[in-house]
Amino acid sequence: MKIKENFILRKISDSFVVVPVGDAVVDFSGLINLNETGAFLFERLQQGAEETDLVNALLSEYDVTKECAQNDVKVFVNKLKDAGIVE
Repeated sequence: MKIKENFILRKISDSFVVVPVGDAVVDFSGLINLNETGAFLFERLQQGAEETDLVNALLSEYDVTKECAQNDVKVFVNKLKDAGIVE
């Protein structure tokens, strides 16, 4: 799984936003706001991480249970899929 190339993550002050660039601007209007954890996962998806990789990354970086990490990753990835940001 990978973030489509026409979406980039930017840090603005204390916030993280995903913005469309290039051809994606026509099909996707607006921004997606992410918290620090969302940005952490987004960066891994830019490198082609799969859901199990994301779960393991959360477990390594944060003090969460495996069940919580799995649920959070599933919700996050589904929102990105619904928005048409991942391929």
